[in-house]
Amino acid sequence: MITALITWLSTAFGLWLTTRIVKGIEIASTSTLFWSALVLGLINAFLRPLLWMLTMPLTMVTFGLFALVINALMIMLAAAIVPGFEVKNFGSALLGALVMALIALAGIVLFMLLSGVSISWYSVEQHIMY
Repeated sequence: MITALITWLSTAFGLWLTTRIVKGIEIASTSTLFWSALVLGLINAFLRPLLWMLTMPLTMVTFGLFALVINALMIMLAAAIVPGFEVKNFGSALLGALVMALIALAGIVLFMLLSGVSISWYSVEQHIMY
């Protein structure tokens, strides 16, 4: 339960930071931010794995860059579901997906540094995958 709460709050923080960086993504209020993070988390938990499996060949051919397209589509889907969460166009969603991925990577590295775990690319990769 605590892990789900931390993940939800991390998603909300990443989404908030993304709205500050990417001009085409807007959130109307704080409650909309938390609802958007919840919907985005549920979409990422249930729909994104299926899409990743279906598009695995294309993702491998593009060296993983197509995963950003899937993440952008997930952001656009969350924006379509939650009123007050707006994504102007696909380019904004793609840039937002990139920013959120970089924020997540920075958060994982920061967590590892603060917890005293030795950092290697293998450990970061394993943490992201599981």
